[in-house]
Parts: sequence; C-alpha cells; structure tokens
Amino acid sequence: MTQLHSSLVRIANTNLVVQILIGIIAGLVLATLSPESAHAVGILGGLFVNALKAVAPILVFILVAASIANQKKGQSTHLKPIIFLYLMGTLAASITAVAMSFLFPTHLELVTSSTSVIPPEGIAAVIRTLLFNIVDNPIHALMTGNFIGVLAWAIALGIALHHASDATKTVFSDISDGISNIVRFIIKLAPIGIFGLVANTFADTGTEALLGYSHLLAVLLGCMLTMALLVNPLIVFAMTRKNPYPLVFQCLRESGVTAFFTRSSAANIPVNMALCEKLELNKDIYSVSIPLGATINMGGAAITITVLTLAAASTLDIDIDIATAILLSVVAAASACGASGVAGGSLLLIPLACNLFGIPNDIAMQVVAVGFIIGVIQDSAETALNSSTDVIFTAAASRSVLADKN
Repeated sequence: MTQLHSSLVRIANTNLVVQILIGIIAGLVLATLSPESAHAVGILGGLFVNALKAVAPILVFILVAASIANQKKGQSTHLKPIIFLYLMGTLAASITAVAMSFLFPTHLELVTSSTSVIPPEGIAAVIRTLLFNIVDNPIHALMTGNFIGVLAWAIALGIALHHASDATKTVFSDISDGISNIVRFIIKLAPIGIFGLVANTFADTGTEALLGYSHLLAVLLGCMLTMALLVNPLIVFAMTRKNPYPLVFQCLRESGVTAFFTRSSAANIPVNMALCEKLELNKDIYSVSIPLGATINMGGAAITITVLTLAAASTLDIDIDIATAILLSVVAAASACGASGVAGGSLLLIPLACNLFGIPNDIAMQVVAVGFIIGVIQDSAETALNSSTDVIFTAAASRSVLADKN
C-alpha cells in the first residue's frame, strides 16, 4: 500500500505532459480490457471538456477587456504580423492538401445515406454568419461559446474602459488573474480528463469503421503532419531566423496533444493561454491572438475541405487543372476561416467547395457523411494542428518583434 502511495505521489509530481501520456496509455488499456468500464469513466472526459468550454468564453472576455483597458497609450499589440501568419498558414495548408491529393489521388466508396444537416449555400452565407456573430448579444455569445461575438464585445468594452479610473482597471485586472487561476486548476486535471476521453472514444468506435477509409485518412494525416513538421517550421524560421523545432515540438506536446483528445479549439483556448504564459509571451498580445486564432487560423480545416473535395472529384473522374486547383485553395482557405461560424465546422463547407466542380449536392453530402465516419481521427488531428499553430505563430511573431527591437 505504501509503495502504491509513493508511486502515485511520484506521478503527481512529474511533468504534466508525462501525466497526460500516462492517462492516454491507461485509457487505451482500459478500453481494450473492459469496454463497459471505459464507457463508465467517459464521464471524466466529458466533465473536463465541459469545464474548459465553460471557463473559455469568460476567460477570453475578461482577459481581452482587461488587457485593452490597461494598455498604455502608444503601446502596440503587434497583432498584424500574427494575423498575417494565420492567413498565410491557412492558405499554405490548402495548397499542401492540393499537392498531396494530386500525388496520392483518393477514390471513395460513397455511403448510401447522407447527413441531415444543411450546409451553407455559398461563401456569402459563411461571411453573413460571421458578421451576425460579431453583433451577437454578449450574454448569448458567452452562453453559446460564440468567440467572434465574445471577442468583439471584449474589445469594445476594453476600449470603453481605457479611460476609466485606475481603480476600475485594477478590478478588471484582479478578476483576470482570478479567472487565470481557475484555468490553471482545470488544466491540472487534464490527465484525468484525457484518460476518460481516450477510454470512452476507443471503447465506442474501435478501428473497424476507419479501416475502409485508410487511404483517405493517410492523405489527410500526411497533409497535417507535413504542415506541422515542415511548413509551419519553415514559416517560423522565416520570421525568427532561429531553429523552429524546439518551439514547434513544445507546442505540439503541450497544446496539440490536449486538443487532439478534446477535439475542440474553444476548449483548448485556456490551455493555449497557459502555454503562452509559460513561454513568457506578452499577455496583451496572446490574450487577443489566441481566441482570434481559434476563429481564423484554420489550416486543419482547409486541409479537410480540400482533400475531401478533390477525393469527390477523383471518384467522379473529374479532371482538375492547375488554375482550378489554385482557386480551390483560395476558396478552401477563405471558407476554413469561417468554419467556426458554421454549425458542423469544416465538414459542412465541403459542398461549398464541391460546387466549383459541378458536383451534385447529394454526392457532396455523401462525402460529408464519409467525413463524419472518419471524424474521430480527422477532427482530432485537425483540431490539434489548428490549436497548436495558434501558439506557434503567436510566439514566432512576438519573438520576431523582440529581435527587431534588439
């Protein structure tokens, strides 16, 4: 008994990443040995994800408002280079997906049933949704996790309080610190939450449904790994002129792993902010750039849209020329930036891209259904890439600005 207690104490004192890896292994073992028990502990994962989702909107709202309210006159937040990296990274992801799809064409075995959800009718519908999300009621935005609306109201309130008394600004700053402490506590529970998520996921889905789409998954994951391990490091090196891999691997470990299992960019916002604090980045910068990145930095979504659209075209023997492929890259990147404003995320934007090739909507919705089948892996990898890249680009731009100053 004493030995067990000492082992638990030793695990509790190890690095959080090590604890998460132990949770993943334990979840896999439990799902293999006892699926019923794995389903039972799934409640731990659900509680963890819901706790992150619950704290994320109020964290963003308070942190952004306090940051802007307390910003000194003439101080720059250096958001422009970060936004540029977000948009460039999303477009690069789409181009990577086009190249991989040409190199490894995919033919789908389309499912017979389509989904009951309704995709947007065009890019105008995506933009319209985003615009209405910006002017959403602030209470409704907080309740529904509409981060575009939360961010817009936080910026507006921060600007309005910029000329408030020092006492008012101090109150907001203290509340911000209090919310941050709550976030730190929730993140400490990540190993337990991820243990529940892994156990429940693998006990529920297994691997049989995924084997039939192994080639499609290989292309999707290949694109995302190429972005994570080659393209993103090149972008970071271009910004900082330093070895990018220590930063890239740290963000993949401490942000990507959590995002992979929570499958929610919104839920990973508190994790990313804690990582930015650990990296000693400027709070005035990351308090805005991280929630913004969860909305517009969508390289993983661009890959999903592009690969599945080109798979549909290949299945129907539609010839794609280079000009049309480039157009698809731009459309996929633009659509991906609006994916968070559309119910169902990136998969529901596939019919929009399929319209470029005249693919009938009923076929496009069957491709969406295929996406849902492989979603347990596709969505996890997509979220991991999107969320970890938010921190990577924020850190790269921040360090580039510091280097220029020195």
